[in-house]
Amino acid sequence: MKKTLITILRNRNTPIEQYRQAADQLGTVLAVECDSLFPKATLFVDTPLARTHGVCFKHEFVLVPILRSGLALLPPFMRFHPGAGIGFIGTRRDEKTAIPELYYANLPPFTQDNPILLLDPMIATGGSAALAVKVLKDAGAVEKQITLISFIASPEGITRFQKDCPEVGLVVAQVDEGLDEQKRILPGLGDFGDRYFGTND
Repeated sequence: MKKTLITILRNRNTPIEQYRQAADQLGTVLAVECDSLFPKATLFVDTPLARTHGVCFKHEFVLVPILRSGLALLPPFMRFHPGAGIGFIGTRRDEKTAIPELYYANLPPFTQDNPILLLDPMIATGGSAALAVKVLKDAGAVEKQITLISFIASPEGITRFQKDCPEVGLVVAQVDEGLDEQKRILPGLGDFGDRYFGTND
């Protein structure tokens, strides 16, 4: 399923309606895959016929999309974590140097027990994600409680990110071939945000 959805996202001729649908579906797949990564607590519930035991997540989640592309991952994760706190981190990359800079941060209250899901569809150089982790840590987050969720990553981006943030979990649907001279992922899918929000030419 992941390969099918990524193929739709890669195709330059995919219309925006289908593009958004594929992004939402892929986000849903990743949200389900993440289930096993986080601790559960046992609880008892009464069915119409008997009492039985079940499980729930031990701690409430915090969802943090990296603006603006990370917003596409927010709805599928909210469906599974409707009570999650939601924060936003805005970074922009200098197109000449490929160095990210922070322009916005607004985070909800959280404790060191809350799992934090950092949402960013593409990891090119890994710089924006590493900067976002620094923002979270400066706000009191524990690195091992953070998990980065992404659709596509370059090997260079993963290597750099894991060097900068060795304790952060990483869930990536597809690792691509590498980066071109402009630090764009190849074969990639173009600019995800432009295609998802309809701002591309």
